[in-house]
Amino acid sequence: MKQLLIFFGIAVLCCVSTMGIASAHEDIQKFPACKYCGMDRSKFSHSRILIKYDNGTTEGMCSLHCAVIDLALNIDKTPDSILVGDFNTQNPIDAEKAFWVVGGNKQGVMTKTAKWAFEKKEDAEKFIAANGGVLSTFDQAIKASYEDMYTDTKMIREKRKMMKMHDHGKM
Repeated sequence: MKQLLIFFGIAVLCCVSTMGIASAHEDIQKFPACKYCGMDRSKFSHSRILIKYDNGTTEGMCSLHCAVIDLALNIDKTPDSILVGDFNTQNPIDAEKAFWVVGGNKQGVMTKTAKWAFEKKEDAEKFIAANGGVLSTFDQAIKASYEDMYTDTKMIREKRKMMKMHDHGKM
């Protein structure tokens, strides 16, 4: 009887663990590509953003850069929640409660000035010790994204132009 209870206990834990993993990346299944740049959100699950608006709509983006575009274009909607991929675990976390790192020597997603989110402050501090950057709040990270929009958009256009020239054999 005791072995049977242990077996069922392990079976239940396995099911709960599997459900947690599946739901942690459910947003990637619903939004496999960023609606603004087309990037694979699975590949960028460590920087992906999911915005749930008060009117019931939900949008998935690859990065804070693209999320800022969505927030600016949907000025009449109020976000109910914003989830971001934890840099280390890639699991979605509350963007407003996350510990953000702005800057550093690790290349950002869709931006020259990287912005990474961490669920735990000690993880953000370890990242800063290894890669540089500044510990920030969500408000500071999102403000930096708005301020970087011009230079980031220019950088993206130049990269795409170079890729197009390369693809057409002009380089």
